[in-house]
Amino acid sequence: MKVVVLGAGIIGVSTAWHLLERGHEVTVVDRQLDAALETSFANAAQISVSYCEPWANRDAPLKALKWMFRDDAPLLFRPRMPFGEGWQQWRWGLQFLAQCNDTAFERNVQQLVALGAYSHTALKDVVRSTGIDYHRLERGIAHYYTEQKSFDTAGDAAALMRKYGVARQVVSTAELLKIEPALSQFADKIVGGTYTASDESGDARVFTQSLARRCAERGVEFLYHHDIVRLEEAGGAINSVAVRARPSSASGLNDAPLKHLKADAVVVACGSYSAPLLRTVGVDLPIYPGKGYSATFKLRRPELAPFVSTIDDEVKCAISRLGNELRVAGTIEVGDYGLSLDTPLAKARCHMLARRIEKVFPGVCDTRLEAEGGTPNFWTGLRPATPTNIPYIGKTKVDRLWVNAGHGTLGWTHGAGSGKAMAELISGEVPAMAFGFYGFDRSGARLNTQTA
Repeated sequence: MKVVVLGAGIIGVSTAWHLLERGHEVTVVDRQLDAALETSFANAAQISVSYCEPWANRDAPLKALKWMFRDDAPLLFRPRMPFGEGWQQWRWGLQFLAQCNDTAFERNVQQLVALGAYSHTALKDVVRSTGIDYHRLERGIAHYYTEQKSFDTAGDAAALMRKYGVARQVVSTAELLKIEPALSQFADKIVGGTYTASDESGDARVFTQSLARRCAERGVEFLYHHDIVRLEEAGGAINSVAVRARPSSASGLNDAPLKHLKADAVVVACGSYSAPLLRTVGVDLPIYPGKGYSATFKLRRPELAPFVSTIDDEVKCAISRLGNELRVAGTIEVGDYGLSLDTPLAKARCHMLARRIEKVFPGVCDTRLEAEGGTPNFWTGLRPATPTNIPYIGKTKVDRLWVNAGHGTLGWTHGAGSGKAMAELISGEVPAMAFGFYGFDRSGARLNTQTA
């Protein structure tokens, strides 16, 4: 089959790789000049099968209200006017609230763990077969707590993960310091933690770009710096995708001709931009951007830097070592599609990450801001979130049109498996996991009707 994949992030490139492995002819389209230059560019770097809790839980509504006017809040909902794209935000928010109960939470966790475990195995297989080096650290992930009230609930969360096959353990502060001695400078603030040895960390951008190069070497066509103009539908099926090379001049004028890419299957893997594109052909999915931020700092004292990837419960950020740098990423801002780092809100959230690193690992990184003579690498990206945090992977009601989007903060964790499962479904196979694929029943049979 000839397959067109729209999007060259971790999801799109993984999809292309696994389609190629099954003998399909693949073309990948992306508006950037290389793979992984948007949501996959500077994420938290964690392969966190065991730390996949959905944002929607019974405490989330009250916390969101409490944090609404804090620029550095872990979860920030900034309401838009309820028309146009703003309506999509309000609809997403209402569906999110419907998931904020214990029954939905456990149901969603079960799905996310199933996809995560499958994806972790798929990632290991790809790394084994390709030898890609991406600052991988197989040291597990530790979650530390600074508030006793929050730590008191850690056992329940760990038990739920163990129920679905993930070996997440509650550990004391002393045990945590044995796992990651670099936390000793912050030990007087830590009341305990959890740890999963099977999780790992690594640079998603480096991995994705390396995998994309291997795809290209084996015949995948990459149309970088191309805009997706439209999905071309006729008779309830997608016949082709119209794309156009982006302008190369500063004038912005674009007289490049349209290219019509004919395909037997089209996979939409455009992250947060998947939903607006799909709506143009009548497929309406609740995928909305959750803006996240990260900061990457050069190490000043590498001997004191952590090797175990960690989660800071107090500010809800993740910290991972990537060679001679330390990456800290976190916060969710449900607002709009803007990516500016120059707004007061963006600066507040970036500076919070810098302050937190200096507090937890004092003197280990160069956390100085530019005004202070430093060279911090701040970044923001749009995490394509669903109300459940469960991505849409499957076939839409439009013939030949497939979707692989909505992975939220878990795109790196779920990327390899989502790509493999997508390729299996397109090839008529049934992925070996208990996951609800979009447009399919539990046996892997295609449903005749869908609501979107």
